[in-house]
Parts: sequence; structure tokens; C-alpha cells
Amino acid sequence: MRLWKSLVATTAIAAAMGAGAAQAEMKGASLTYVGSWSGLVLYKQFEQPFWSKTLPEASGGKIKVEVSTFDQMGLKGAEVYRILAKNVFDIGATVADYTVADAPEVEGLDIPMLAQDPKTAKAVAMAYKPVLDESFGKRFDAKVLAVVPYPAQMLFCNKDIKGLADIKGLKVRSSGGSAAEFLAAAGAEAVTMAFSEVPGALQRGVIDCAVTGSLSGYSSGWHEVSKVLYPMPMGGWDDVVTAISLKKWKSLDKETQDFLAKTVAEKFEAPVWAAAEEDTQQGIACLTGTGEPACKHGKPGSLKLVPVSDADVATARTLLTEKVLPSWAGRTDAAYVAKWNDTVGKLVGLTAKK
Repeated sequence: MRLWKSLVATTAIAAAMGAGAAQAEMKGASLTYVGSWSGLVLYKQFEQPFWSKTLPEASGGKIKVEVSTFDQMGLKGAEVYRILAKNVFDIGATVADYTVADAPEVEGLDIPMLAQDPKTAKAVAMAYKPVLDESFGKRFDAKVLAVVPYPAQMLFCNKDIKGLADIKGLKVRSSGGSAAEFLAAAGAEAVTMAFSEVPGALQRGVIDCAVTGSLSGYSSGWHEVSKVLYPMPMGGWDDVVTAISLKKWKSLDKETQDFLAKTVAEKFEAPVWAAAEEDTQQGIACLTGTGEPACKHGKPGSLKLVPVSDADVATARTLLTEKVLPSWAGRTDAAYVAKWNDTVGKLVGLTAKK
């Protein structure tokens, strides 16, 4: 018995010493992080806590991160990866759709009506993530660390609409890319406008409607300048891609690389996806004052909730397959179209053809 206890104690001490040695091998790093919109829930509840607290604490203080956002720095969303490529900061995150002018293949991540629920949206993102990583390496000299969603991108209108057909002829704000093409295919006049400019434009009647995430719209007061919420995810999920410059990545030791990638996946990426459905429903509850559970983020609004009919879903699917996908494929490198078909296409049962 004494021999057994001695062996157990010796093994425990050796294991502890081994763990300490493994931990000591990780050199750590000082990083600069520029995140997405500072006023929205994604940053407040996930990005800021993860990079400023969760990651440094999990590393035992070996990883230190200076945290900001692109809007706090006075940057436009489309500039984030361009500046990341110049190594002005180490890690950047912004809405993927903002960068499609630089990298058309990125649109394949979040094409409207491709995924109508969080589970499918996550499956699409994870399937396409290796393709994105290749693209970011070539376009921005960067490595993709995470892909996370905003809540489902819905339609806010200051006019009384009853369904998809009623947006014909209306000026509708989109963040750009294939979302704008979907709106145009549905008969609307798609308008590209910065997120921060939308409330004023809706209030003044410069635009009739705008697309954004349900909870994002609530956080930014869109319910105060709109009348109707149409919850079709016609803008997709506005996925945010987090990437680290390859120069910085290659400067990290292998243990730090592995720890960073694993911690980002488990303690940032996974929790955001887990919250996607709840945040989408919370957005609807907060915008309309209806639905369960009740709004947890403040005083609810009183937007009229217009149900999405099966007929509208079918129409949207037709627009996707006959107009939006072919248009995207036509302006995207054939090699990336093929990669999309082999990953996302197989997952959702669609084929993009040039």
C-alpha cells in the first residue's frame, strides 16, 4: 500500500512538473486587436471580454492584448484587412461583406437565403473557413482565426409592407455584395450606406428600408425610425472574420500559436455561434415587444412584425439560384467557385456556375 501511494505521489509530481514545463515553453506575445462595431452586442459581450480578459487570463498573463475597434480608430470597415496587411496592427475583425470589392470569393461565405437558421449558417461558415484562410493568405497576408455571426439580417422599413413583393421600387440599404444583388433581384433599389448613417437616412426618408441584424438594429435604435420588421434573413448573417497577420503569426512560437488558435475556437468562436439563435430572437422581442423570452436588453420597441410566408421563402430561393449565385460566380475566380461548390455547395445542395 505504501509503495502504491508512493508511486501515485511520484506520478502526480511528475505530471505537475511536466505541465509546468509545457506551459513554460509557451513564450506568449503582446498583440494589438482591432475589432468590429464598438456599439453592438458582438463586441460588447464577446470580442472585448475575450481579447482583453479571457485570453490573457487563460494564458497566465503570457499573452497581452491591446484592444480597440475600427470605428473607435476612425476607420471604415472595408479598410480593416487592407491595413492589417500592412502590419499596422496584429489582429483585425470586421464584417466579411465589407471587403468583397477586394476579395469577391469572400461573398461565398454569406450569400443571402443560403442559411435560414443558425445551425446551417454555422455549418456553411465552418465548411468555407479553409477556403477563406487561403483567400486571406493571398489577399491580405493574413491567417483566419475565427468566423462568427451577427444575428440574422432582417428588413427594417419605414413604410408599411406586407411581404417580399412590396419592396419593389423601394430604396433599401444593404452592406453590399450579394445582399445588394438579392435586393435588386427582388425589385428594390439597393443602396450601399455605412451602418452608422442608416438611422438618420431612415428618419429623413432618404431610404425606405434597411437590412441589418435584429439585435444590432435594436442596439442602434433602428426601431425608433422604422415601422415594420420583416424577419426574412435576406442579408444572411453578416459574418465577421477575425484574422491575424501572417508576419505576426509566424513570429509566434508553436506553443503560442496552438494555444491561441485553440482558445479562440473554444472560448470565442463557439460561444458566439451558440448565442446566435437566442440573440436573433431577442432582437425580434426587443424590436417588437412580442415573442418569448421577453426583451432583456432594455425597453422594447413597437415595430409591426410581418410574418414571412412560405411563398416568399420559395421566391427568395428562386432569386438565389437563378440570379444571385450566377452573378457571384461570374465575378469570382473559377478556382474559388469550384472550391465553393465542393464545400458550401455540397452542404446546401446548390451549384454555382459561371
